[in-house]
Amino acid sequence: MPLRLPPLPALRFFEAAGRHQSFKLAAAELSVTPSAISHGIVGLEQSLGVELFVREPRGVSLTTAGADYLSYVSEAFSLIAIGTQRLPNHRANRPIALSCAPTLASRWLLPRLAAFRARWPAANVTVDTSHRQVGFPVDGFDFAIRLSRAPVAGTAWTRLFGERLVPVCSPAYVDNLRDAHGNVDLRHATFIHVNSASEDWQAWFDGVANDGTAIDGIDLNDGLRVDTIQLAFEAASMGLGVALGRRPLVDRDLASGALVEASPQTIDSSTAYWLVSAQNTDSAENRPELSDFKRWLLSEAEPFANPPAAADSELHRADH
Repeated sequence: MPLRLPPLPALRFFEAAGRHQSFKLAAAELSVTPSAISHGIVGLEQSLGVELFVREPRGVSLTTAGADYLSYVSEAFSLIAIGTQRLPNHRANRPIALSCAPTLASRWLLPRLAAFRARWPAANVTVDTSHRQVGFPVDGFDFAIRLSRAPVAGTAWTRLFGERLVPVCSPAYVDNLRDAHGNVDLRHATFIHVNSASEDWQAWFDGVANDGTAIDGIDLNDGLRVDTIQLAFEAASMGLGVALGRRPLVDRDLASGALVEASPQTIDSSTAYWLVSAQNTDSAENRPELSDFKRWLLSEAEPFANPPAAADSELHRADH
């Protein structure tokens, strides 16, 4: 007797909503309306006779039964995705699919892709810079580059490099911050904050304080706020204030002179960029271009993984 399965579209809605803990984000991923997600899950709950989500004014969360069911549904979709990928000819001419944050993609990855294409001209690469959470292997991605303090269980994580945080601004702006002795006084600066950054000015000032340097009279609640690191760098280059530079992402601006360091003090970020694999790319049964891409990316990241000690005064904090 055939198994009776719940409606597959409703299960897809449930898997995405459970992974995101949000009907809205699930709707954006699946290109439907939040109302469609909600109605589909209500129908699924009625069919199963179990409440899968707790609805609250601020959002939704999985019930105990919902969290348990999600593990089975996610595994089932993963098996379908893996089986599909292993079909004869399915992987032929399929591009390498990578999810990556937009600033890292534009400032670090894209300038290097020409070298990869020159060495492997038959390998195509697709870069997705949307901020949505990626589910491996259901979403069809081969890799993702993520900023995190530590690996997350369930997928293969390889550390690429960490960031070094240093204040940066335009050459003209730093001259306006100098006192009578030629020293830069950050108490007179407008600080450019990035709302979405996991580490921002507070992290840098904490690192400076740990080094015994006292900076009084600075209110971190003031300043200009933007939503991306890229926009913060652009605002700083326009003379709107001091941004927190993130090396190596800001290296190009420092090399060109569009930005200069507003302080010699640099701290190591407590987060790092990690390469997340959708599958074991070192396995002989997988597409060889995936192994090639992973090895190439790790070789490109190696010089930044342990950067040489800078001539200026650096403050080092434990990374993981």
